[in-house]
Amino acid sequence: MTESDALPRLPIEGRVLDARLHLLDRLLVDVDGRPVTTVDDLELDGIETGRKIPAGAAPPQVQAILSGNALPTRIFGGTPPDSRLDRIDWADVDRIDVAVHLTVHGDDLDHLWIERWVRDRVVGRIPGGRRAVE
Repeated sequence: MTESDALPRLPIEGRVLDARLHLLDRLLVDVDGRPVTTVDDLELDGIETGRKIPAGAAPPQVQAILSGNALPTRIFGGTPPDSRLDRIDWADVDRIDVAVHLTVHGDDLDHLWIERWVRDRVVGRIPGGRRAVE
């Protein structure tokens, strides 16, 4: 491989992430250290579906983390409808290590509405169901 065949070196600020390796299927943890959900997909800015990124163009940037029930589409193909995915702004991400840590409380995210509903309407009606386990 000659030097001209190598990938161009662009001045990139910040950390470069491989979405498959560092983000997809990672656990999302809220500011209190509680697990919220997993990363199912990403919303990117700076690219169009089906078009190649021209050489020398700025790299795409993550705008949001999408989470929801994406398992059936991973098994059978296709993409889940936008109405089935919850959006968490990239600005709410604090840091990334073995998990993706958020700067917000999990209870403030729309993603947990079903868990709150089950907690309040089902589990909360069971005798002893309102006591928190420490």
